[in-house]
Amino acid sequence: MCFPAIAAALPAISAGLGVGSSILGYAGQRQQAKAQAAYQAQSAAAERQRALQEQSSIRMRQAQEQEATARELEQVSRKSQEALARARVSAGEAGVAGASVQALMDDYTRQEAGYRAATLRQQELTGVGTQLGLEQAGLASQQRLIGIQQPISKPSFLTAGLGAISGGLSGYRTGLDIKSRMES
Repeated sequence: MCFPAIAAALPAISAGLGVGSSILGYAGQRQQAKAQAAYQAQSAAAERQRALQEQSSIRMRQAQEQEATARELEQVSRKSQEALARARVSAGEAGVAGASVQALMDDYTRQEAGYRAATLRQQELTGVGTQLGLEQAGLASQQRLIGIQQPISKPSFLTAGLGAISGGLSGYRTGLDIKSRMES
């Protein structure tokens, strides 16, 4: 026999390789779980930032619409006041007074009030739509976060230990088998 020292050490070497393989597997699984957790944390933070930007955009659009409505109502009010003033002057210059002039003034005022009420109602409905949009964006973001934050399979120390023992025994048995073949 050429290598009696190697043959004698072969069962121990094989057992060590089996144990080492299990330990390295455990370390790799642990590293992978840490990397997955870091990726999920980064993705969740990015999703939260995206959701905040979406909500800010929706709120800004709402503020712009409210401002536009306020300007429109102000312009309508000014035009209505100008129309009332022209009607008074025209009636005065024509020498017309009384109920017919008052009916004309009341009609201008009624038209302005009707337009103002319709515009404010539209603004109210737009606000409801904005609120529903914000809720929908929040729910969509929540669903994306659920998709991101899936359970991470973490390695079990017990499983790794049992795997190391099993690998060691299997390696030892293989080493003994090889040793007996070398000796025969």
